[in-house]
Amino acid sequence: MGIILNNISKSYKKVKALEDISFEVKPGELFGLIGPDGAGKTTLFRILTTLLIQDEGNASVAGYDVVKQYKDIRKHVGYMPGRFSLYQDLTVEENLNFFATIFGTTIAENYDLIKDIYVQIEPFKNRRAGKLSGGMKQKLALSCALIHKPKVLFLDEPTTGVDPVSRKEFWEMLKRLQQKGITILVSTPYMDEAELCDRIALITEGKILQINTPQAIIAAFPKKIFKVRTKETYRLIQDLKTYQNTHSAYPFGEYMHFTSNKDNFQGDELIQFLEEKNHAQIEVSETAATIEDSFMELTK
Repeated sequence: MGIILNNISKSYKKVKALEDISFEVKPGELFGLIGPDGAGKTTLFRILTTLLIQDEGNASVAGYDVVKQYKDIRKHVGYMPGRFSLYQDLTVEENLNFFATIFGTTIAENYDLIKDIYVQIEPFKNRRAGKLSGGMKQKLALSCALIHKPKVLFLDEPTTGVDPVSRKEFWEMLKRLQQKGITILVSTPYMDEAELCDRIALITEGKILQINTPQAIIAAFPKKIFKVRTKETYRLIQDLKTYQNTHSAYPFGEYMHFTSNKDNFQGDELIQFLEEKNHAQIEVSETAATIEDSFMELTK
């Protein structure tokens, strides 16, 4: 069972949180909603999980209308909000038993679905949830979201604030859940996680910029990208902003990513410009585009 959205819009007073959002998540797909804080990701998740009602448009989840059949949706979806929302005074096992009881099931009944995750948190089953590490909290929250065997799983920025090792483990768990036929919609501000999804929607300021596979979005990047570094990073940023051949220039790790507004632009031209500006230790080389580069280009 998948997800279908048609022209979803939502406003808070005079602020448009979502504007004409339309896309489809296929059954069994791992679909990513990629965008910065304030893009509208959480608002969209709350609409699809029946916690908010949209102002315009319609949507269905697992074949059920989000407004007319909200009770049916709540039986068939799992939702992991961005903020840890389990009972911090209850132990790991008590939280799991509580959510299983809410949905009229038991841990044992659906253990096959959560066992790969639960074996990692079982040594801490008697520890209060509030005393767990960030990574363990996320694994417990995911287990609670899966305890009733949902058809569709919503994960709102599940790896925010989690260490790199736990992030990697979390995505490996999602891939295994997908193999069990669960449809997954995950949001993240981390552009590197986009490439782990089957398809992604790039979103900002409540609007969808593009929907496609990560590979197709990267392949469509229209310009050469140069990674640039000199001894003085701040002065490099200022000089690139004033360069007449600059189309875009922005920090990317320890480098700047630079694209030119000139056809057939060569890296030697940029080196010459930086030498004229008295930069030292100049490094300029062509590099491959990323999802982040594509996002920056679409928002320019």
